[in-house]
Amino acid sequence: MNWGKITVALLVGAAVAAGFGIWYTQTYAYHVPAPEQNEITLTTLEAETAVLEVTDFTAIQSESSPLGFRACFKLPEPPLGFTEIYDRPDETGPTIAPGWFDCFDARQIGEDLLSRDAIALMGTKNIAYGIDRIIALYPDGTGFAWHQLNNCGRKSYDGSPVGEACPPRDE
Repeated sequence: MNWGKITVALLVGAAVAAGFGIWYTQTYAYHVPAPEQNEITLTTLEAETAVLEVTDFTAIQSESSPLGFRACFKLPEPPLGFTEIYDRPDETGPTIAPGWFDCFDARQIGEDLLSRDAIALMGTKNIAYGIDRIIALYPDGTGFAWHQLNNCGRKSYDGSPVGEACPPRDE
């Protein structure tokens, strides 16, 4: 019996199983459907909130992190004058959604935001500590939402002092 070949086969098998397990947990295991909604919240330039009716709402959320939220929806009326009324996030660009959540194409949304084929608006600030909900809207009323770290979240999670501008963190 060649123990070297058996050992190598066991190591390769364990590595393949671990790789599959990591891929599965990142792609499927921690994502669940989010509750259906018929409205979204936007933040105005005066830091007030406005609620807009939506249809065809589909969303997922992560059980392990508030950053795992992604949503797709339609506005009954195409957006008009949104850039003059609603707050705009400083940086925008959705992170990749699991491949099976096919209504959310983060690369395309990011390209459309850069080319100004879509606009990014502040949904809800600090929906969880250090995390904002960002909304992307297209002229035809198609919309997408995701969560991203804000300045307080970036500072908090990289270990920098957060300063007085950040709200206190709930324990």
